Amino acid sequence: MKLSRTLAAAAMLGTALISQASAEDILSVEKTYKEIETTFGGIPGFMKVYPKGAIAGMWQVTKNFEMSDKTALDPKTKALIGVAVAAQIPCRYCIWLDTKTAKQQGASDAEIAEAVTVAAMTRHWSTVLNGMQIDFETFKSEFGGGS
Repeated sequence: MKLSRTLAAAAMLGTALISQASAEDILSVEKTYKEIETTFGGIPGFMKVYPKGAIAGMWQVTKNFEMSDKTALDPKTKALIGVAVAAQIPCRYCIWLDTKTAKQQGASDAEIAEAVTVAAMTRHWSTVLNGMQIDFETFKSEFGGGS
């Protein structure tokens, strides 16, 4: 329950950060585009069609969290998580970009394959356990209980 509340809070925070487009954010679209261009060598098309009122907030979250090396997880680990999740969704855009990013951050083909495989195994067991309607309290007790 605590984890689901944490995930819900994180989702709300992300949504709030991205959706809080003040007049200053709207005026800073060109500045944001310049930062994006400096970072990537151009402005990706999907960022050009992103709502102007939200682009500055989206960029701040992307730059200061997803791409940052000053967070609890390093950029390579975050990119590996991105590849693993994208493969399960599946999102070919995300798979391609997160794979490229992971490699730029030093991930090997073996690390990428392992991340995707771990995510696939989690999805497999989630499907089995949920589909068979395994009693959650029994399941927890079989693995030592606790929260």
